[in-house]
Amino acid sequence: MPLPLLYHDDALVAVDKPAGLIVHRGWAQDEVTVLSALRDQLGHWVYPAHRLDRGTSGVLLFACTPEIAGQLGQAFAEDRVHKRYLALVRGRAPEAQLIDHPLAKEPGKPRQPAQTRMARLFSAPLQNELTGVERLYSWVEASPLTGRAHQLRRHLKHISHPIIGDVRYGKSEHNRLFQRRFGLERMALHAERLSLVHPLSGALLELHAPLPDELQRVWSGLSAAAAAAASACGA
Repeated sequence: MPLPLLYHDDALVAVDKPAGLIVHRGWAQDEVTVLSALRDQLGHWVYPAHRLDRGTSGVLLFACTPEIAGQLGQAFAEDRVHKRYLALVRGRAPEAQLIDHPLAKEPGKPRQPAQTRMARLFSAPLQNELTGVERLYSWVEASPLTGRAHQLRRHLKHISHPIIGDVRYGKSEHNRLFQRRFGLERMALHAERLSLVHPLSGALLELHAPLPDELQRVWSGLSAAAAAAASACGA
């Protein structure tokens, strides 16, 4: 199935990456990657400008030449590319917060500066039908100001609001609840927007990937729950 193209010219191509697909082969042995699928789809080589985790969906940018890839790499390194993610997290997230918490690439390695700016979009209650316990969950927007491995996932866990569906940094009880209630079989993290200056034209390029159906279903369900809770409080 062809990858949805968000933008394509002689310099750049952006796709709406589905969850479950890796960007390129590393330690994984996947036969199909975003890189291989896109090369086959376009009929020419492309070069990844950045990465998204396997479980993350959304805007993914590639260069069409090695020269453009070098320019994009410099832009990312100098934090001249703005990224906005949407994530569903456990608990009532802060209204707004700058998470300033150094991260190590792997255990035993030196920690490097890492910053993420996040803000709560809304919170909603959800009852676990097996236990009868009602808890709050929040949709947040998050923008990484640095580019460390698993930065958003680790930073949100660091402030005690791990992402729903994250089997590494989250908690299975909450993940299973959203599987039962909404059929959510993935991590609730989506790269919704990416903004940069086009390396050739100098124009501002805004790339946007709408929430995929499985996340939109959860968004709509929690939006209704939030509205019902607000109405009950105002009654």
